[in-house]
Amino acid sequence: MIERDNTIEAPSPPTFEDLLRTVEEMHTPDGFKAELIRGKIVVSPWSRLRYYVPMRALREQLGAHAPEGHVADIAPFLFRFPTAGRAYGPDLFVADLAAFEEDGRHAEGSALSLVAEFTSVSTRDADWVEKLEVYGRLVPVYLVVDMQDAEITCFSEPSPHGYRSRQTVSFGKPLDIPRPFGFALDTAAFGSGS
Repeated sequence: MIERDNTIEAPSPPTFEDLLRTVEEMHTPDGFKAELIRGKIVVSPWSRLRYYVPMRALREQLGAHAPEGHVADIAPFLFRFPTAGRAYGPDLFVADLAAFEEDGRHAEGSALSLVAEFTSVSTRDADWVEKLEVYGRLVPVYLVVDMQDAEITCFSEPSPHGYRSRQTVSFGKPLDIPRPFGFALDTAAFGSGS
């Protein structure tokens, strides 16, 4: 008997499009969302009830100052960032309304003019590190509403190396939101965190 080497090929990792299709086909439980974070499908709960008041206050103010043709919303949509191999469902977004005229299920990240993420214990790392890096190359304004530290940080001026500008204020103090918005955000309704 002659022994032969048998080559066993390891399966190739799934592509971004494969993962996106899987997310699309998932039946997540009510109150949960699926995103592509660090090349993996991550299922996390939607925000807590106490997040609604600050989300609503933020959405109303951003909607009043959004660029022409853009809409502010908290609807559960995934935005794709193919070059980074990521797809996120932001807590709140401002995006070009034309992005929602497509037949697909995922909007392009380039349609975003602003993203806001409300931190929780389970999502804090992704909001402050991974999403900051991906959004920082494309999205004009990124707000991290840190519900644990009762602060809001505005990142702006995206570049290939990330955001060039950063400003942080405690809840209750006004925060300058730069162009294309150009107004002072009233954070009084954001509470004190916890």
